[in-house]
Amino acid sequence: MDDSSAYGEAFGERLRAEATSFVRTLHHTQIAVTEVRADAPPHGLSGDQIREDAFLVAVQLRDYPAHEYFEDGRIAGVTSLKAGETVLYDMKRNPQFLINNPFHSVHFYFPRAALELVADGVEAKRIDELRYQPGTGVDDAVMRGLVASLRQAFEHPEQASRLFVEHVTLAACTHAAKIYGGMRPARPTQGGLAPWQRRRVEETLAADLEGDISLADLANDCSLSTSHFSRAFRQSTGLSPHQWLLRHRVDRAKSLLPDRKLSLSDIALACGFADQSHFTRVFARLAGISPGAWRRNCD
Repeated sequence: MDDSSAYGEAFGERLRAEATSFVRTLHHTQIAVTEVRADAPPHGLSGDQIREDAFLVAVQLRDYPAHEYFEDGRIAGVTSLKAGETVLYDMKRNPQFLINNPFHSVHFYFPRAALELVADGVEAKRIDELRYQPGTGVDDAVMRGLVASLRQAFEHPEQASRLFVEHVTLAACTHAAKIYGGMRPARPTQGGLAPWQRRRVEETLAADLEGDISLADLANDCSLSTSHFSRAFRQSTGLSPHQWLLRHRVDRAKSLLPDRKLSLSDIALACGFADQSHFTRVFARLAGISPGAWRRNCD
């Protein structure tokens, strides 16, 4: 997907905006989520997009009073977009808009191949298209909540957990397939992971506290699709892989805190946290007290 203009720097250039992306390969395709922001953009039509069999599902983070939208070089509508609304774009139709105001939004990039993988994971029929009204925003509370959960990742990408971002992006893909693509599972969802699958995943996560392992890799280890794996893992543990990893990091930190030769910064790095502040924030949320207070209670 090197020739895609729907995420990353190429996407930002066409929108004359700053862009920050997280990208993940799923089998032979990619999904991505990109934040774009332009506080004082030059006015004019956004750049041509490379046509591809993919969709963008965007959530607005600020009002855009006059959204003059074009498909295939022809105007497709003029609407007013409100912060929090979701807008869909078909990349086969060269979506463009008139840049006439500051804008800030988060765009999920879903090629058809990724939507098909999600459908295959629940044994649903393949999705033909995502339904949408060109240029018009809709109130989608689920998409709004998913984007809200990524705000910290975009503000501090160096601290972002790859597992967490992938989990949210895949959840957004599944939601879009269901709500806008009409995806319906062909059979009821099966149970959780088999004992050997759960053991293998937990061992893999525990061996990589920095969380660099991907959802796709974990799913492949279990011979499952990514969407099926995510669902089965939560059924088995009550947690997402990212939540499980955070709890394991905190448990590891608790075992190291009594050792006074180790500073809090040393423990943070040893347990896979980006830095001491990241460690303190996560530890306090899960343990109820700060690492320093926990250490004092060990005396």
